Amino acid sequence: MPLNRRKFLKKSAATGAGVAIASAVAAPAAQAAPGTPAKKPAKRYSLTVMGTTDLHGHVFNWDYFKDAEYSDKAGNAQGLARISTLVNQLREEKGRCNTLLLDAGDTIQGTPLTYYYAKVDPITAEGGPVHPMAQAMNAIGYDAAALGNHEFNYGIETLRKFEEQLRFPLLGANAVDAKTQRPAFPPYFIKKFRVPGAPPVKVAVLGLTNPGIAIWDKAYVQGKLQFPGLEEQAAKWVPKLKSMGADVVIVSAHSGSSGTSSYGDQVPYVENSAALVAQQVPDIDAILVGHAHVEIPELKVTNTTTGKPVVLSEPLAYAERLSVFDVELVFAKGSWAVESVSSKVLNSNTVADDPKITKLLTDEHAKVVEYVNQVVGRATETLTTVEARYKDAPIIDLITRVQEDVVKSALAGTQYASLPVIAQASPFSRTSEIPAGDITIRDLSSLYVYDNTLVAKLLTGAQIRAYLEYSAEYFVQTAPDAVVDVEKLTNAGNRPDYNYDYVSGLSYDIDIAQAAGSRIKNLTYRGAALDDAQQFVFAVNNYRANGGGAFPHVASAQELWSESTEIRTRIAEWVTAKGVLDPEDFASVDWKLTRNGTPVF
Repeated sequence: MPLNRRKFLKKSAATGAGVAIASAVAAPAAQAAPGTPAKKPAKRYSLTVMGTTDLHGHVFNWDYFKDAEYSDKAGNAQGLARISTLVNQLREEKGRCNTLLLDAGDTIQGTPLTYYYAKVDPITAEGGPVHPMAQAMNAIGYDAAALGNHEFNYGIETLRKFEEQLRFPLLGANAVDAKTQRPAFPPYFIKKFRVPGAPPVKVAVLGLTNPGIAIWDKAYVQGKLQFPGLEEQAAKWVPKLKSMGADVVIVSAHSGSSGTSSYGDQVPYVENSAALVAQQVPDIDAILVGHAHVEIPELKVTNTTTGKPVVLSEPLAYAERLSVFDVELVFAKGSWAVESVSSKVLNSNTVADDPKITKLLTDEHAKVVEYVNQVVGRATETLTTVEARYKDAPIIDLITRVQEDVVKSALAGTQYASLPVIAQASPFSRTSEIPAGDITIRDLSSLYVYDNTLVAKLLTGAQIRAYLEYSAEYFVQTAPDAVVDVEKLTNAGNRPDYNYDYVSGLSYDIDIAQAAGSRIKNLTYRGAALDDAQQFVFAVNNYRANGGGAFPHVASAQELWSESTEIRTRIAEWVTAKGVLDPEDFASVDWKLTRNGTPVF
């Protein structure tokens, strides 16, 4: 939805100062034992900081795509209802007045629950509902949260409405107004913890988000918001927080710790820079890490200026873990000093759902379950993604066919209508299945788990060839005589499944016996060798179109058309219109794996 400029600037001005101050009263310090010297022992204070990240709309331990309790081989459990129980236990143990609860972003996208309240029964409608994630996080009592990149997936209006519904601040020191360069969200949050007989402990939380928003959600933020690097913004704000008397500085960063970026040089800032922030910016005590969806109980990074360790922790996504930082302070020479910081993660599978959260959101959950179980068509046979990573699977052809049809329709009557349309799609899930018989929205949603939208780009045959070579780097080089283990065949260089693309409308082999960069063989279009000068309309998702995955040429290519309707919705519309889902209507064998020309399968 378009941004109301006046409302946005008014909101920016209101939040630009960026400080919210709260206070809590600590439990009395321990008394000296009888017989000790007259000299009073140093005052000490223990603070517990709890953190979640990448919740992605998981309130309950429920898989909407399978219409069943969530389960995996590792025995993990998901959902804020479990986290609420862990938080309650820690508050009981430590004293609620000695705890802080934070989140590191990616909250309002990721499940049918979040989609429903963004699109089906949107929170932005007049008299609309309160977002279930806002209800849950308010009820649990979060103190602050950082903005994640997926907060922007539904546009700024939806994000601002969500922000309005929260009873705690959404922080983003490096989310700035494109014109004024002022923070568009509160940069930080400060809370005072009172200690009897001593000055209060002043804790500052700095929120940082991901620079990749500038490309991943370009359609919503271009010309409105900018996202400078985390390191430079932390270097700007941490000294300010210290000058304001912060005794403890915690950073909540929606940025992984690896120092890598998925978008190449599309953005001049590091995507996963939490460890770089710890290393480069003095006076940070701990960082709650997000974005990368990995579990880091404790990582100590030495600051190059002070030589002191900074403790990082990242809890597993989807509310499967809770990070816990224990901060020990001592009062000496008239001020509080951090003596030590340690961290760990707690597993949410060790507790039951908090009945308060269950009761609070039962109705919202039921509405979404009913919605995703609507029947929209019938499949003639079962389609699955189980082998889609290494074999051309009809279920992925369904995605590319839908994208081709939508783009052809959109460009009809334009100067580009005569150009051939090809499309990309990725095997997002290894477990998606569209069963034979009745098809529901949840069956189709499980096939396309992201809220991506569709873009049409203009590419040449040579550019498509380079695109395919880059995609083929996903496969591990495998000698012609080696035994093929499909579990070890893919994800070379830790590339995720969603950064491997099929391309429809062409025929090609991927020779995995060859080195990366020389794998695409027998590349043809309509039975003839691909002409490098041939122009194609490339139907591509907005993540890829904006540089996600750092695929060559596509981000800089001319954009012919784009829309804001999710590809997932387009798939549901296509199937609903057909009524019957028959692979005869969309499936084609476009590619295969070979070794020195011999098919692998």
